[in-house]
Amino acid sequence: MTLLLAVALLAAVLAAATLRPFGLPEAIIAVPAAGIAVLTGLVPPAGAWAEVGALGPTVGFLAAILLLGHLADAEGVFGWLGHRLATASHGSPRRLLGLVFAAAAGTTAVLSLDATVVLLTPVVLATATRLRLPARPHSYACAHLSNAGSGLLPVSNLTNLLAFSASGLGFLGFTGLMVAPWLAVLAVEYAVLRRFFARDLRSEPVAVAAAGRTGTEAPAVPVDAAGEEPAGTAPRFALVVLALTLLGFGASSALGVEPGWVAACGAAVLAVRTLARRRTGPLRLVAAASPAFCLFVLALGVVVAGVSGQGLAQWLGRLLPDAPDLAGLLLTAAIAAMLANLVNNLPATLVLLTALGPVPQAGLVLAVLLGVNIGPNLTYAGSLATLLWRRIAAGRGEPPSFRTFTALGALTVPLGLLAATVALWASLAVAS
Repeated sequence: MTLLLAVALLAAVLAAATLRPFGLPEAIIAVPAAGIAVLTGLVPPAGAWAEVGALGPTVGFLAAILLLGHLADAEGVFGWLGHRLATASHGSPRRLLGLVFAAAAGTTAVLSLDATVVLLTPVVLATATRLRLPARPHSYACAHLSNAGSGLLPVSNLTNLLAFSASGLGFLGFTGLMVAPWLAVLAVEYAVLRRFFARDLRSEPVAVAAAGRTGTEAPAVPVDAAGEEPAGTAPRFALVVLALTLLGFGASSALGVEPGWVAACGAAVLAVRTLARRRTGPLRLVAAASPAFCLFVLALGVVVAGVSGQGLAQWLGRLLPDAPDLAGLLLTAAIAAMLANLVNNLPATLVLLTALGPVPQAGLVLAVLLGVNIGPNLTYAGSLATLLWRRIAAGRGEPPSFRTFTALGALTVPLGLLAATVALWASLAVAS
């Protein structure tokens, strides 16, 4: 009965997060569910408090990076990026797809997958519309790279932060091992999307000579809270702050500083300038940090601890291999991908890290990460970011097709997972 209760609580939390009834925040169900888990003894109060304490730094970083993305948008970074995409593509859908891949991969790596979904996707859709090009390939590229392209840095995804804490690796060590898998999955995604959307990408280029000559034509999207249109010049101050923040992430491990503090410093610097220029306000800053979603993550951790405590983690631990050889890495990544599509990638990460034990092999932790990041491109429910992308795309007049999403995922997920896992195995071999 306790196992049934634990599973029911997790199912209710995930259903509420997926469906968002009446637009209510995810925490509305997650917090009471966590309370029930404690009151019924699924998780002892001390265990729940320990789970919240363990997730605290990760959630703090999440709030800081969301705020940093909002401030970068308010400073015109994404509007300028959309302008550059339109100008550099010269109206060619193939060239635009390559540029979108680069922009989405970079945005996801530095500002996390949420920035790609929430901030970059609307700009990409508006750019395709402005150039009178089919938006489908570029929209799906944003969705796929928000998941599969989030494996490079510890800061690229909330799942990465969880795995980073468990891996025992430093920031640069983590990144060094994940470069090859990241490049491998990007290559697979690009090759498959080029082939899958070949008909859309045959569209005739549209003349954008005026934009190419003057460099001042702006995409038809707002770029900040004031609703201003982007200028042709780059938002240099914001770009410099982002670059310094990224360098700070790299130095944080050596200095013994949590990456959340680095993100918070970058956000603070941008906030002073953005508030002074009245491009945002205090209430918007609070909303951008998404306190309700942060509370949801903490509550979800408690609920997942209740499920893990009923034997799920132990059962998975018996399935998972002990050694990070190629067969073990492939099995671990496959299990992680399947579990992510069954219960969403965030709880899947929490359960699998518990299943690996208190001192897991770093290679197996990274294989879990490949599975929970690449796997969600197979189903809508695999990632909260995918569900958010679906709502944003539909609101912009480009509703995704379930059939298209599933067919594309059936091609990219197995190939991408295989390529990335083999690349991880090679990276581990070189590092050893």
